[in-house]
Amino acid sequence: MSSPVIDLHTHSTVSDGTETPTELVEAAAAAGVDVLGITDHDTVGGWDEAATAAERLGIALVRGIEISCTFGEAGVHLLGYLTDQHDPDLMAELARARASRATRLLRMVERMADDGIPISHDDVLAQVADGATPGRPHIADALIANGVIEHRDEAFEDWLTDESPYYVTHYSPDPVRAVELIRAAGGVPVIAHPFTRTRVDTVTDALVEQMTAAGLVGLEAFHRDHGPDEIARCRWLADRLGLVLTGSSDYHGVGKQNRLAENTTAPEVLATIEAAGTGVTAVLRP
Repeated sequence: MSSPVIDLHTHSTVSDGTETPTELVEAAAAAGVDVLGITDHDTVGGWDEAATAAERLGIALVRGIEISCTFGEAGVHLLGYLTDQHDPDLMAELARARASRATRLLRMVERMADDGIPISHDDVLAQVADGATPGRPHIADALIANGVIEHRDEAFEDWLTDESPYYVTHYSPDPVRAVELIRAAGGVPVIAHPFTRTRVDTVTDALVEQMTAAGLVGLEAFHRDHGPDEIARCRWLADRLGLVLTGSSDYHGVGKQNRLAENTTAPEVLATIEAAGTGVTAVLRP
C-alpha cells in the first residue's frame, strides 16, 4: 500500500492565494493529495469552508496558520498547526498583524506610484478577496492586471523584495513569542522554509535553538527554496535538537511556480505533529 500524499503548507484567497478555500481543496484532491494543510497568513478565516470541501471530497484537512515574524533583520515564517481558533491571545496577535499589513500596503503602493509605476491603492484592493489578509502578492496581482508584468515572481525579483526602495515594514511578532502563543493555543509550531535562498537574512542556528526551547516542533526542510545544503542544515539541526522535518509545496495557486505536492511530509512526521497538539483542534479525516 502506498503512503498518503501529505502537503502541509498552502494558501487560499483568504490570504494571498488565488483560489478560494473550496477551490484549493478541489485542486489538492485533483493533484492526488490525501492530507492537506491550509495555512493562510495570520488568519483562520478559511478553515470552515475548507473543512466542508474536504469532507465532500474525502481528503483529510490539517488546519493551520502562517505567522510572519521578525528577529533583528531576519524575517521568519512560522507555521502553527491545529491551534485553538478561539484562543484570545493568539487571535489578538493575528488581528494586530493583519491591521498592520493593510496600512503598510498603502504606503508601499504610494511609493511605487510616486516613482511612475502604474498602480494605485484601488488597483490593489481589487485583487484582495473580501475578508482576506492583504499582502505583497496582491500588489503583484495588480501589476499583472495592469499589464506591467506577467507573473508574481517578476515583482518579487525586484520591486517587492525586502531590499527594494518601495519596501515598508509592518508589525510582526518575535518568533520565540509566536512559538509560545501557538503552544499556549494548543498548536504545533514549525518554521517554514527557514533557510530560503530567496532572502538575504534568514534564520540562524541560535534562533532555532531559542525557538526549540520555547516549544518548536519542526523545520520545513523540503521546500522549493531549499537546495541540498539547506536540507542538510535542517537535518543537522533536527538531529541535534530533536525536531521533525516536514515537506510542503507552499502553494498559492496561479502566479507562482509552486505546485501542489511537489514536496511532501512523511506520515510518521504528521503523527508526531498530531501527538504534539493538545487535541483542541484535530486533523479532520474523512
